[in-house]
Amino acid sequence: MTFFSLDELNQEIKKWLVDYNNRLLTRKGASRKELFQSVERSYLKPLPSSGYELKDYRRAKVQKMGYVYFSPDKNYYSVPHRYIGKSTQIHYTRSTVEVFYNHERIASHQRNPAMGIYITNKDHLSSTHKAYTEWSPAYFEKKAAKHGVHVVACIQGVISNSIYPEIAYKRAMGIIQLHRTYDSERLNNACKRAVEAGAFSYKRIQNILKNNLDKEDAVEQVKASNTPHIPVHENLHGASAYQ
Repeated sequence: MTFFSLDELNQEIKKWLVDYNNRLLTRKGASRKELFQSVERSYLKPLPSSGYELKDYRRAKVQKMGYVYFSPDKNYYSVPHRYIGKSTQIHYTRSTVEVFYNHERIASHQRNPAMGIYITNKDHLSSTHKAYTEWSPAYFEKKAAKHGVHVVACIQGVISNSIYPEIAYKRAMGIIQLHRTYDSERLNNACKRAVEAGAFSYKRIQNILKNNLDKEDAVEQVKASNTPHIPVHENLHGASAYQ
């Protein structure tokens, strides 16, 4: 027979395989098909539900918030909070991310390729860390409002100028917590300077407070209030001119 394609050849082979598998094997006393049905079939296992995927590895330390940083996608995956501070190994494929500690799997997630986000299993979080899942722009604006309108404006600037919301929330929380060291009034004044300069960053506001730059506006206002609004000149007469 002459074949002009691989498909034609395979179709002809398929026809002959039926006859081949039904032929009696003299030494076995049965055909290949009969042996498969009676012996070999029971040893078969189910086929995998998904295709085979190559696996790769990374090492990562569990951060204070209970997440490991996954460098290939530049995002974060949660692990049980009792592993905070531990060094782990991340096993990952195209579709999954698994975290192991001492060869034991402690977390498994569907891989998310989005950059800068936090992928969270709420069961992993402690009662303190569960509050992080409630973070939103409105949540931080409400907290900032306790310290002044300029703090609110600064927090809005931080969030609106950030590509990744979760990173912006961490910066916003850092700015708000500066009131513990410098009090609300100073924080509000520092945020005012930052907003006027268009510099919405934790570092900028912290530097303003450290260097007492937030107090310069108040000093200038005092100086301005003590300076006569009429300039001194030869035609100016005091009270003695009218006695």
